[in-house]
Amino acid sequence: MPQVKDHMPVFIMGGLLIVYGLIVQTGVLLPMMKSLQTHKSMDLQVMLSLIIGGIALFGALVNSLKESGNSLLDRFFLQPVGGIVLIMIMAMAIRWYLEPVVIIVTKSLQPTLGVNLYKILNLNYVVLGILAGVLLTNTYGIPKFAEAGVKCARFVLKMGVIMLGARYSFAELAKLGVYSIWLIGFFVLGTVFLVLWLGNLFKQPKSMTGVLSAGMGVCGVSATVAVAPVVKAKSSEMAYTIGTILSFGIVCMFVFPTIGKMAGMNPVQFGAWAGTGILNSAQVAAAALAFNAVDIKTLKVAEIFNITRVLFLPIIVLILATWFGKESGQKLNFKTVVIDKFPIFILGFLLLFFMSSTGMFSPPSHYKGKYIDVTYNDRTQVTPEEWETLNNAMTAGEFNALSPSQMAAVQNLIDQRQIAGNYEDRNEKKAFDKVGRERMTELEAVLAADKAKEISLSKDVKGAIKHAVKQVHKKSKTIVTLTDFMIWFFAFGLIGLGMQITKKAITQAGGWPIVIGVISGVVKATLSFFVVLWLVKDVILN
Repeated sequence: MPQVKDHMPVFIMGGLLIVYGLIVQTGVLLPMMKSLQTHKSMDLQVMLSLIIGGIALFGALVNSLKESGNSLLDRFFLQPVGGIVLIMIMAMAIRWYLEPVVIIVTKSLQPTLGVNLYKILNLNYVVLGILAGVLLTNTYGIPKFAEAGVKCARFVLKMGVIMLGARYSFAELAKLGVYSIWLIGFFVLGTVFLVLWLGNLFKQPKSMTGVLSAGMGVCGVSATVAVAPVVKAKSSEMAYTIGTILSFGIVCMFVFPTIGKMAGMNPVQFGAWAGTGILNSAQVAAAALAFNAVDIKTLKVAEIFNITRVLFLPIIVLILATWFGKESGQKLNFKTVVIDKFPIFILGFLLLFFMSSTGMFSPPSHYKGKYIDVTYNDRTQVTPEEWETLNNAMTAGEFNALSPSQMAAVQNLIDQRQIAGNYEDRNEKKAFDKVGRERMTELEAVLAADKAKEISLSKDVKGAIKHAVKQVHKKSKTIVTLTDFMIWFFAFGLIGLGMQITKKAITQAGGWPIVIGVISGVVKATLSFFVVLWLVKDVILN
């Protein structure tokens, strides 16, 4: 008969979670949460703590009363419940405490170091989760009660990839210039095939080569997670790929702006180059802002090019599925690759992608669930106090340093009390929307110029303009919900994968993943630099 003491760790974890949830509910921790900027998740903390705690107590109680079996209940709940609860506790601690503390500490060190380590090293929940898992498994080890739950990590990651599909739509392609589509397509496919060739040259495992090719060629962490099951990549191989991408991106973040300025690139050209050559989204944004913090155009172009790579993910998955099947000696045809072997979770990604493109979750022109609404309505207006602040600042000449187009955008904001097109064009939606978006871009440029200390605005004026810009950025509640699920799936899955990366696996890999990653990254960065200078002009995006 099973004994209660065998499941005591799960009982303790469940009890602690319920106690924590009840403490949070009282509001005692609210001051600390506000200092960590996690107070908005207070209700979620209470709900998750009580639910996960209840599941832990129930699972531990049932396991204590019955013999372990091989039923669906045993395999999918009772056996893995201990590991699931442990990983969830770690994920909650990282999301609500460790990551906020890292943000605060690195921000406080920025004046001394001159850089924000959180952004440079990308120390978000993804990286911190992997590191936490690696640290646990290589020090204390994975507790016996958690072993079955850790094995759920890959399945949970697949669920995260499915949720990822809802954040993009085909409408994004309409915003891209012809050159950008061909440019990204050429370098995505070229990098994938280059890494596959280098892997064969250096006699690396097919699984390692496959997952590294997707990570270096497409979109970093997301592609790594999506392709790993297709090429049967090990957890350690996923970690090497993510580490290589982030390390290479850190170097690029400093090198790209320097080279761009020396070569005399215009804002659009540099944005195209950074969006093509740097994989991690945060590092793309950092490089674009380092090159030009005043003109928002650089950042916008870099982000558009960055988006395009994601849209190539399903194509690359299909290519790698075909390649891996062929390398494994399987006889392949369309049915084998697309129907029999194509990962079900990628079909889930594609399903949500298509649903998103048809506008089922939000207007199809959205990106990551956000879209612009410059129509006339009460929600998009600034407050009377903000209007008065802007009007007084205009009268006092605080905006005199702005460019004529920026000044006109601010004046129109004062006149209409919101960001919108021309009133007389309100029935011509296309013209009305175009003018409203242009004014929004000018106001974003005003904020960027103040941040770069090109101009000086008072705190109240900046707050009023920020609020006006924020008011026209709408979010789909459905996309927000799906994104929240995706974040937790990724947090859980990557901690679990980290727990499967042992010292032995790390030492066996050697330095080949980094060598291959650096070679392919440098080749792509160099070639894309010259191609961008040749093809991309300042008018690629409107």
